[in-house]
Amino acid sequence: MKSLNDLRAFCGYLARKYGSPSASSEEEKAEEFRRVYLKGLPSNLKALRAVASCCGLELTGLDKMPRNVRGYHEICNGHLYVYYRKDDTVSGIQNTILHEMREMMETLFAQADRSYEPLKTRTRHLAANRFATAVLLPEKEFRANAFKTGFDVVGLAQTYSKSYSQVLLRMGEILQGKLFFYGALFEPDDADAIDWAVTYWTISCNEDAEPNIYGIDGLFPKKGRRALPGSLVDMTVRSQKAHLVRRITLTYDSDFDDDELTAFAVPVVGDGTGIEKVLLVVFLARDEHLLEPQIKNICPTVVESFHRHL
Repeated sequence: MKSLNDLRAFCGYLARKYGSPSASSEEEKAEEFRRVYLKGLPSNLKALRAVASCCGLELTGLDKMPRNVRGYHEICNGHLYVYYRKDDTVSGIQNTILHEMREMMETLFAQADRSYEPLKTRTRHLAANRFATAVLLPEKEFRANAFKTGFDVVGLAQTYSKSYSQVLLRMGEILQGKLFFYGALFEPDDADAIDWAVTYWTISCNEDAEPNIYGIDGLFPKKGRRALPGSLVDMTVRSQKAHLVRRITLTYDSDFDDDELTAFAVPVVGDGTGIEKVLLVVFLARDEHLLEPQIKNICPTVVESFHRHL
């Protein structure tokens, strides 16, 4: 690499190493980014500001930003600029810096490799999300800690100083093709916190996934869907205590347990503000043992069974 003081050089390095920018995954790009720039440093905001400066980026926090926009970038006269919400969370600012850098890299890849076709807008956005998360939560280390803690989203968020949503989504990524997993973050959907709805969710399939699990219609809430009365999340909100349902049957044949699920709902309680969020994770019942470290730590209220609902 010619110089670390140029994101263009890093993009050229990736193009040469893999033959084409499209030949490397976002996980591989993130691993190279950490190796070249972070060099073992924690991926905190101070380190990322230093990396941005090293890469020739000018970071600017703005007091005002268009609604639903956390950041954006410009490439002007050879200079690279990233803008972010000044009042965003630390985790949000970290993610914005890396997200915008990755989107810039698409333009720079095309300069480094004339045959490269940059990703379209939607695909570029998804790649940038994946890259940012992969830098902030390294795959091998994060997977080991996820299994060690029993997929404790709250504990992992504290360990890595990252948002609950980012940790939850990362779980879905690292388990894809390995284990069935559904995770969702529920937050109040009205000022009085009477109704709760999904704000983030993820799902992954296992190697032998069956359509009636991974693709079952309506069972797994997506963004915007409210928690139903009597659901595990509703029980958790009303009691402000974690709830575990050991057996969610999907068929009326009680002897056919391969398709049964286990679900665990954990409340996030603020200092003096009461319950603020609920984290819901779901595994196949045969994988319930993976939750055991978290179950032992929290000692949830146990519900023995549900049928076809969470």
